[in-house]
Amino acid sequence: MDGIIGISGVIAILLVMGGGLALLRPSQFDGRWLLVAALLVLVNDAMLTNVYGLLPNVFRGSDWNWQGKILALIATLAIAALPAFGWKRSGLTWHQAAGSLKASLPVMLIYMGFFVGLAWAFPSAPASAETIAFQLTMPGFEEEPYYRGILLFALDRAFLARKSFLGVEWGWGAVLSCILFGLAHAFGYSDGQFSFDPLTMALTGVPSLIGVWLVLKTRSVLLPVVLHNFGNAITLIF
Repeated sequence: MDGIIGISGVIAILLVMGGGLALLRPSQFDGRWLLVAALLVLVNDAMLTNVYGLLPNVFRGSDWNWQGKILALIATLAIAALPAFGWKRSGLTWHQAAGSLKASLPVMLIYMGFFVGLAWAFPSAPASAETIAFQLTMPGFEEEPYYRGILLFALDRAFLARKSFLGVEWGWGAVLSCILFGLAHAFGYSDGQFSFDPLTMALTGVPSLIGVWLVLKTRSVLLPVVLHNFGNAITLIF
């Protein structure tokens, strides 16, 4: 029940913030896509939690949520295959926009430097083989196609206004997708109350802006997937 209440809180935040932003430019807002985004949040959370514990976990004895991540990835790929989305339009493509790789290199180095700095400042204990395998794969494979793929796609269609900044066209959907990514790590519900960790929000939400920039520039989630797994795994080295 705590998980259901927690994700209900996240969806409520999305709808309230989205509704407020819609008032700024109502003519460039499509409420149907905001509702689709809210549904995506619910579906992703349900998969990650094995439908809130209703599905048996076949990875018994594992320290990590392999099953939830795999189910969430399958759901993301299935949604991306729908005509309303499309794999390429959702960024699930190997193809990189012309000239984008050269422009992306400095941004990638900043991203990598950020996580190397975190790893140096907060060294971790020796990691198990399973931990290394999980961090080198599942976070980027599951979260990037979802947050920087189908969720960003839906939110970008809910908020059509764009502002050119740092060489890409930003919309409120890009900002909201980063906020939702941060909330997924920093916001929750347990013991009868909601909790929020500002530091975790900053350490996840801010780097996700770099991931969004890369997607907007390259039109692909490929680089964010690689960098995401790098960021998670580099902390295991120090």
